[in-house]
Amino acid sequence: MNLNTKAVNTWCPGCTNFLILSSFKSAIEELVKEGKIKKDNVTVVSGIGCHGKISDYLNMNSFLTLHGREVPTMTGIKLGNKNLVVIGFTGDGSAYDEGIAHWIHAAKRNTDVTLLIHNNELFALTTGQATATSEKGFKGKSSPYGSPEEPLKPLALALESGATFVARSFALDLVKNKEIIKQAILHKGFSMVDILQPCISFYDNREELKKKIQWLDKKNSQTDFNIALKKIKEKDKISLGVFYQINKPVFEEVV
Repeated sequence: MNLNTKAVNTWCPGCTNFLILSSFKSAIEELVKEGKIKKDNVTVVSGIGCHGKISDYLNMNSFLTLHGREVPTMTGIKLGNKNLVVIGFTGDGSAYDEGIAHWIHAAKRNTDVTLLIHNNELFALTTGQATATSEKGFKGKSSPYGSPEEPLKPLALALESGATFVARSFALDLVKNKEIIKQAILHKGFSMVDILQPCISFYDNREELKKKIQWLDKKNSQTDFNIALKKIKEKDKISLGVFYQINKPVFEEVV
């Protein structure tokens, strides 16, 4: 299966988006080979930002939408044809600033789509402004003296909003990222994966993240809401893995 295109890749050299692209292609190839999805049924949606270029590099059905408007587009596609496997790519600026209201409602409805967030904690395409997930004190072009705001906890918000699959991954761990993406795609309901994705050009926090991240124990409950919320909100460590996964009727069936 050839998922590559002839488009010239214009991401920065060393960009961790290359790793997300690689993990995603491996996930799709394995799911198709395992007979769990059909390539022709997959529809990729992306928006504006560094993440948005990913649809140019994938030889599959795709739709490039407006900044922050990936999720309503995904919802419409899934409602139009419930047999499609709808996967959206977005950035932290697009998802947690411009488009925050959209995925909250998609989570509430339990729309059967998968949302993969490239979270580098800044607006990278416009070369380094703070986003909702930027750490307090972050110095960028919009906050030269340091951001005075506390960062948003998007996965806690997703959980509280009704998402039935909530996970966090790390772009630099290709294998584990691939496995989480596969699980998210196969889950029936609103799946949200926050992928920590250091921006090499404008906020290279790779080493800092490596010191903080820890993968959840496989024995950790994925159905206990309170345990999931506690793990998501940890301060000293950043837990990675699937925090929460339950089954509920999906929006398309109810409609």
